[in-house]
Amino acid sequence: MTTQRKIQLAILSFIPVLLIVGFYFLVTIDTSEEEVFIEVAEVAVVVEPEPFVVYGTIGSSVEQREIEVVTFGHGDTHLLFVGGMHGGYEWNSSLLAYGMIEHLEENPDFLPEDLTMSIIPVLNPDGLFKVTETSGKFTIGAVPDPSVRVAEARFNANDVDLNRNFDCKWAPESTWRGNVVSAGTGAFSEPEAAALRDYVATFQPKAVAFWHSKANNVYASECEDGVLPETLTLMDTYATAGSYGAVPSFDAYPVTGDAEGWLASIGIPAVTVELESPTSIEWTRNLAGVEAVLELYSLAK
Repeated sequence: MTTQRKIQLAILSFIPVLLIVGFYFLVTIDTSEEEVFIEVAEVAVVVEPEPFVVYGTIGSSVEQREIEVVTFGHGDTHLLFVGGMHGGYEWNSSLLAYGMIEHLEENPDFLPEDLTMSIIPVLNPDGLFKVTETSGKFTIGAVPDPSVRVAEARFNANDVDLNRNFDCKWAPESTWRGNVVSAGTGAFSEPEAAALRDYVATFQPKAVAFWHSKANNVYASECEDGVLPETLTLMDTYATAGSYGAVPSFDAYPVTGDAEGWLASIGIPAVTVELESPTSIEWTRNLAGVEAVLELYSLAK
């Protein structure tokens, strides 16, 4: 028998063994697919609620003092209130603004949920510093003699009247109670005015109110196209609630480059609230005026 034949017979003899082994595995091993479970750990996503109050700045003054803004609420309708346009000459307008900030901090329910309210307490911090010698929040104790009005503290560090530096009939010189005042080298040449311009462009407030002193009136605003109808409603609302006079058009003397007129020119209602006193914040009257404006613009009233 040849070697090749012996190999063939050996292979054939193993075939029955292979068949038996294969059958054994077929009947004894469970070939069904195992269910595979992948355990996915639960991930808790924590969404922090938006804060009710946010403290920030809109820019800096000529002397690099911060111009603060405090914003309350998350509503779709944004209202803006501004104090301290004329710095230390009208320090009580800033004191009122800080008082309103404190009131909202302590009474968040004062603001309807569908509104956002921002307050710029001191637009002219350099002018305020000329009187209080401090930056930021202050008390009446920081005013050396409240009965004395410091005229030069009305202007910024460039001796510009900021309420003549806005883009509404701007001119290099304007007037204040018969006096010639500098309006800057161009509309928005002053960093304080430019900061307010940029803030308005970014946040598009529905209406703006400026606190000043003293005339005991609420004034509407206009530029080239007359008074906006909504401005008259805003004026009447604040004036009635705060027991101030309502004046649709300021005509005591010519004014150019005012912030309220500029806002009117871009379609935003704006009023000037002139307090009766140069030393009091007239808290009850202005709280009522602000509350009435909030009710005017709230859909939840």
